[in-house]
Amino acid sequence: MTHEIFVPFWGDPQLLFQTVESVRAQRSTDWRMTVLDDCYPDESVPAYFSDLDDSRVQYVRNETNLGITENYREAIRRATSPFITILGCDDLMHANYLEVVERVIDQVPDVDVIQPGVVVIDEHGIPRKPLVDRVKQGLLAAKPDGGIALLRGPTMATSLIRGDWLYWPSLTFRTETLKRIDFRDGLPIIQDLALLMDIAFDGGALAYAPDIAFSYRRHQASASQKTLLDGRRFRDERTYYRQAARLAKARGWRGTYWTARLRGMSRLHAVTELHRVLRHGSGAGVRSTLAHIFAF
Repeated sequence: MTHEIFVPFWGDPQLLFQTVESVRAQRSTDWRMTVLDDCYPDESVPAYFSDLDDSRVQYVRNETNLGITENYREAIRRATSPFITILGCDDLMHANYLEVVERVIDQVPDVDVIQPGVVVIDEHGIPRKPLVDRVKQGLLAAKPDGGIALLRGPTMATSLIRGDWLYWPSLTFRTETLKRIDFRDGLPIIQDLALLMDIAFDGGALAYAPDIAFSYRRHQASASQKTLLDGRRFRDERTYYRQAARLAKARGWRGTYWTARLRGMSRLHAVTELHRVLRHGSGAGVRSTLAHIFAF
């Protein structure tokens, strides 16, 4: 079964090239990769792909800049294989990534989302484990039983709304599920959590195989870090948590409802970030962070 890998690109070309080479190093060779260049202004990118002698790799440059969400949607529109990965353009697949994914699909044929084991690296490729990842991996992640943790419907929703412990660029998705369930507009910062929750609300299944198969790159100066300082991150979280609570209440999922309503881990995250926002953030960032901690 050919596995399609899409790489929406806007960023450091050298990191992109490392990403591409990590895919080409897969031990499982039945894959195709499409790089969707969102008009990044660097001629080294098309030159690299022009010189690359690998028929499994396709390079596409968008006619206009689509932005991150529309570039994700373009990947999904182009998808034809049963399962796809939308890979971050600076992250790294380990050589066993597709083997882990294939094993999970064999064991759970109706799975919608697959999370392999992840290590976190910094912008220089050095393994790191900041507090957010220690909490994700040590406290929030599902605990496998017999090699795989399987969560469905309300169990999946409650686990993710308690604290999103998944690593979006490392996930493999059932293509039909992504074609049926679209990204929510108006939530660009947490669109990944919103989509995953909608899959859960649709009765979907998430499988976590803890075999380390992916390196997720966490940048100190990433866009998500900037949105913490200017207030957008916690503003969007509050907006979505209210939506999630309403959706859970309508389905009678009491555990999910109360977890979304109280958003305990999300509040604790704001507490841990408050000192940094006070020192480096805007007035709007401080107000948003305080509101996130204290408001219901």
